[in-house]
Amino acid sequence: MTTEAILSKLVSFPVLGGESNLSIIHWIKTYIESFDIACTLVPNKEGNKASLHCRIGPSASGGIILSGHTDVVPVKGQDWETNPFILTDKNDGKLYGRGSCDMKGFVACCLSVLPRLVKADLKKPIYFAFSYDEEIGCLAAPELIAHLLNHYPETPKYAIIGEPTLLQPIIGHKGICLYTTKVNGSAGHSSGIRKEVSAIHEAARLILWLENKMNVLVDSGNIDNRFTPPHSSLHTGIIHGGIAPNVIADKAYFSWDARVIPNDNLAEIINEFTTHCNKRIEELKPIFPNFKIETEEIHPPVSSFLTNEDADIVKLMGEINSNTNIDTVAYASEAGQFNEAGLQSIVCGPGSIDQAHRANEFINNDQLTNYNEILNNLISLFSTEKIISDF
Repeated sequence: MTTEAILSKLVSFPVLGGESNLSIIHWIKTYIESFDIACTLVPNKEGNKASLHCRIGPSASGGIILSGHTDVVPVKGQDWETNPFILTDKNDGKLYGRGSCDMKGFVACCLSVLPRLVKADLKKPIYFAFSYDEEIGCLAAPELIAHLLNHYPETPKYAIIGEPTLLQPIIGHKGICLYTTKVNGSAGHSSGIRKEVSAIHEAARLILWLENKMNVLVDSGNIDNRFTPPHSSLHTGIIHGGIAPNVIADKAYFSWDARVIPNDNLAEIINEFTTHCNKRIEELKPIFPNFKIETEEIHPPVSSFLTNEDADIVKLMGEINSNTNIDTVAYASEAGQFNEAGLQSIVCGPGSIDQAHRANEFINNDQLTNYNEILNNLISLFSTEKIISDF
């Protein structure tokens, strides 16, 4: 199958983050197994989702993992000109469809080079690792990575995460975690505001504390100019509470995110916020004994990552990719989780992140062509002794 034909099939599976991905993962599994490559599924506890990994080539340490995810973001409420789950060619050099660039284009490239890959005389193995629920917090990657590393007797060395980067090698990104903070105050008539504890007022104070904490980090010199913005950010995107302007709100909540540069410690920031919340609870309990502040993770933290510019994976990418202009990004990916597992990681894939999550998402045809060339160069490199001696 051509890359476009495979991409068309992948786009036809409307698997959103959080939903069962068995339809698409079983299609991928059947396709790979048609080349006599054994695939291993890593299911969730409920059995309605699964990641997949496989190895092509010898059982030898020092191989490379090509990693992608199978889920996409919703299309509801977006103004699509075409059916988002039918890959559409408008004869303008672009292929339109949800996930075409983020990141089924990468997965399609991996699958389309299988005919050459299985015939190659690989000296080091190349692995595929495809996950679920990346779009709602990179939830499946840690289990997939652990299973892959424990399944094979050898130890891989590298990981390429194929998020859309316009083929540019990305050596670092920020970590992220999302939270919801709930405040339980006391209801009452607004004329008695000094006698009650307004959940809205307290939520507002906490939001300002987070903004001030971000400013303190910046003023303290916690800067990394490789990122834009060059500092950790704390941002509140949702706030709800209250029933009327003249009623003191007894409940409020706000949802916020923390995006941290590699040198900042997310756990320390959260612990400091928790300490402040606990102090505020003790201060206001004499006014309202049932005053509470509770913060919950929306999903587990996604680690930041930073690969040294002189790391072997960067040198390897330089051998197979004509685009050697390395950079960092502010968004998070599964690269941090591969990096935490001890794998030299880099993000590099076809398509532009500017198209991800938008209506009328597309990928340029030449991006697919050029990424296939990168993968073919990888196959050639791993079929020579050079990979053993130089990397």
